[in-house]
Amino acid sequence: MKKLIVANWKMKPSSLKEAKKIFNEIKKVTSKLKKVDTVICPPFVYLPALGDSVSKQTWRLSLQVGAQDIFYEDKGAFTGEISVMMVKNLGANYVIIGHSERRKYLGETNEIINKKIKTALKNNLKVIFCVGEQERDIEGNYLYFIKNEIEEGLKGISRKLFKNLIIAYEPIWAIGKKGEDADNSEDIFQMSIYIRRVLLGIVGKELSRTIFIIYGGSVEPENAESLLKEGGTQGFLVGHASLVPKNFNKILKIAQNIK
Repeated sequence: MKKLIVANWKMKPSSLKEAKKIFNEIKKVTSKLKKVDTVICPPFVYLPALGDSVSKQTWRLSLQVGAQDIFYEDKGAFTGEISVMMVKNLGANYVIIGHSERRKYLGETNEIINKKIKTALKNNLKVIFCVGEQERDIEGNYLYFIKNEIEEGLKGISRKLFKNLIIAYEPIWAIGKKGEDADNSEDIFQMSIYIRRVLLGIVGKELSRTIFIIYGGSVEPENAESLLKEGGTQGFLVGHASLVPKNFNKILKIAQNIK
């Protein structure tokens, strides 16, 4: 089974010239990988240029682009928002939904996230659905928090649409830190089992097994191998390291060589 490595560039870099430079450095490596699918999610303004550069090559390159968000309406008076068809027409095949930063800074609720997931899946976009706790408590209440995020985020979605769903587990306390501060492999493995158990209750045993679970939170070349080998996940959602081609390419090569 292929690994899935997703780059979330967030609100970086500051120019299209720099975005193209980073993208092209990554593309050189992805063209040689057969066991890894790579998705670059840049700011919306860079999607036209980057999406166009891969649209005619995806048949031979395991490299695609995705959006960092979409709105849940197809069109209308929604100043500043971006629709599903807009990002699809720019070459995006994936979209990140429910990232903790949007929940925290932009007030996205589970209800809003659910609407966005429904819209994206109905329009055949692959959804990278982010879930994760703010902190871990001894009593284990964080498990109920994650269960609630998943159940409310996927409420009312047709089973046939789950084929395009990816769960990205990102413990909020581990995001944007050094590699040694990432969650450890054993805990990630236990969490991946727990998330799959929650999915089992929603879509059943057979379908729950097919849904990709990836990890995000201070992924670096130094911890990528152990997280993939022992964490029980099928890939990564990478933040700051994805903007440094040398580091991101190392992560891609590690994923390629995992047996």
